[in-house]
Amino acid sequence: MTFKPALVALDIDGTIVSVDGDLPDEVRDAVRRVVAAGVPVVLTTGRAWAGTQIIFDALGLPPGPSVCANGAMIVNYPPVEVVHEIRFDPADSISRVARLAPNAAIAVTDGMLWRVSKPFPDGELNGEFVVESVEELASRPVSRIVVHDPETDDDVFNEMVEALGLREVSYYMGWSSWVDIVPKDVDKARGLERVCGQLGVAAADVLVLGDGYNDIEMIRWAGRGVAMGDAPHGVRVAADHVTGDFGSGGAVQELERWFPAEIKAG
Repeated sequence: MTFKPALVALDIDGTIVSVDGDLPDEVRDAVRRVVAAGVPVVLTTGRAWAGTQIIFDALGLPPGPSVCANGAMIVNYPPVEVVHEIRFDPADSISRVARLAPNAAIAVTDGMLWRVSKPFPDGELNGEFVVESVEELASRPVSRIVVHDPETDDDVFNEMVEALGLREVSYYMGWSSWVDIVPKDVDKARGLERVCGQLGVAAADVLVLGDGYNDIEMIRWAGRGVAMGDAPHGVRVAADHVTGDFGSGGAVQELERWFPAEIKAG
């Protein structure tokens, strides 16, 4: 059977947006062709809603759902409506982090608000935040915990995360001394599956593009799971296809395979 995407799910950072936060015009144009073909585009990201909305608006997407916080939250927009959110008790995880990484910055996603132990570097978190004590951060259920320690070497940070023994939650390593902690058995695939169920789209008809470890589940789940060429080895081997890297326009290459640009007669 010939594959034809009935829905396109896009990771944001490293897939359609650069490390510096740039969204290439070529990506915008390619996504617009998908939308023009009547195919839903669903942003499926580790970002909280505030950071997701920036890209949603920049792409000019029509009203629809986005999967945020690594699957812990689904938001319909516009207008903003949280239609699904999974929360968990952060106390144990935050206590472990505070003990083993006392200098790390901790943030929790509380609905549309960030609550943080101390300010993050500029550009690291999008949206409003309030500074609270570690005890306050741990005091009520949240949908996501972020731990970031930019002063610590990545290898040392990764060893610290392993030492935390986070067995009652799911966690995903980020680019640089960054880890996302979400409720156990929550991932992008489960969030995307919920969205597709609401839209009446089968997994076999979904095209997914991603580049990170937190994309593996949805890459495996989709009818066609595509990894960026500069994704880690573990992500690439999970994919049905590996496209070009970000710098060579890998996302655009894959989208143009199914939604080609019009060729104008000269």
